[in-house]
Amino acid sequence: MRRRSLTLPAIVLSAVLLIATTADAAVDDRVRGDRPLPGYTIDNPPLEPAIVQGRPSRVLQGVHGHAAYEIEVPPRWNGDLLMWAHGFRGDTRVLTVDPPGYGLRQRLLDQGYAWAASSYYANDYDVRAGVLSTRDLADHFRRVVGKPRRTYLAGVSMGGHVTARSIEEYPGYYDAALPMCGVLGDHELFDFFLDFHLVAQDLADVPAYPFPADYATSAVPEIQRRLGLGGPANALGEQFRAVVVNLTGGERPGAQAAFAYWQDYLFGLAGPDGDGTLAQEPGRVATNLGTRYRPSSPVDVDASVRRVPPQDPVARRTQKLTAVPAVTGRIGVPVLSLHNLGDNFVPFSMEQDYRADVNRQGRGGMLVQRAIRAVGHCEFSPAEVGAAWDDLVRWERHGVRPAGDPVADPAVVAAPDYGCRFTDPAARATGTRRLFEPCPVQPA
Repeated sequence: MRRRSLTLPAIVLSAVLLIATTADAAVDDRVRGDRPLPGYTIDNPPLEPAIVQGRPSRVLQGVHGHAAYEIEVPPRWNGDLLMWAHGFRGDTRVLTVDPPGYGLRQRLLDQGYAWAASSYYANDYDVRAGVLSTRDLADHFRRVVGKPRRTYLAGVSMGGHVTARSIEEYPGYYDAALPMCGVLGDHELFDFFLDFHLVAQDLADVPAYPFPADYATSAVPEIQRRLGLGGPANALGEQFRAVVVNLTGGERPGAQAAFAYWQDYLFGLAGPDGDGTLAQEPGRVATNLGTRYRPSSPVDVDASVRRVPPQDPVARRTQKLTAVPAVTGRIGVPVLSLHNLGDNFVPFSMEQDYRADVNRQGRGGMLVQRAIRAVGHCEFSPAEVGAAWDDLVRWERHGVRPAGDPVADPAVVAAPDYGCRFTDPAARATGTRRLFEPCPVQPA
């Protein structure tokens, strides 16, 4: 859900540590661009060329703009390029590169597309680094390979945030985008992590905020005991589950299984602020000042929960490109997104937030969204990703807008067969998909 505008003065917020690590730093021009920034090293082993119709691809690797990169061009290049944006790397100081996943690398090459991927010049939750390094590599591709006719952009998780912000930051540069399991709700992700802990503490009547250093080992077990999580259910525990379900996308297939799957992990994400950069402490943008919690019984959480403004209100308000930048929904190219219905790490509500933003900008016709019935984070089959890619390309090239799932209608999302349309039935035996009821068999 989108929050109301913030008017209260900021007070100290101990950041949710979810994905805490380092680097909101600007690129250091004193360091040669073919070298990583101070403190970083690069691990970019040789990438073996793929075989495309019996011939090897052309692989280029190196360091540009302080970031490692990989470029791969098929023997018969069709003139188009996909830029691949990787997800969160953690606090490692080693820069690495991922080829497109889910079988997409070979699919692209077989279809004649080139691809390029950057390590970004920094790790941590640094979307700014991702946006700048991806654009920088796309420009480098033009110099070392040639100017593509079209440039597509795809990314996963934090790379979805990179993707969504990139098409707004550089309108007209990218031709279409495929964010998957993406942080499309920008600051709302960190609001959710804060919500999760504050509601649990409120219902359990455990005053554990600001988060102490030993929060996970001291307060969390007592919170879980009082809420009956992992043991006999009680009314407060059931209310907590319901509040979390509503915060992550509302009643929907697999919601209860998703809560059970993710609860321990989410409880482990909070910790004290480490006095690092915004990229290290992205929870500084989080707030619950405008959150409305439902259901309101047996405890009226709206009235009793601690309200916390953002520790960094400037980063929360600005439209500038920061480590944790806003996504406005002002898109000018086709966007097709995929999201796991039971993902409570980057929850399905991200898609609802993005839909609201895009509609608010009057660009609703440029966005197609698809729900995949799995509980994991970025849990997609090659068939699901391949179909999305093919449909996106067809849309961009021929104007054929593909089908998608409505994400904003609670009654539609709550239907037992929601998400079945684009979920790969052949992947049902894999991962977390058995936590969902089987989809109805479609008539031949």
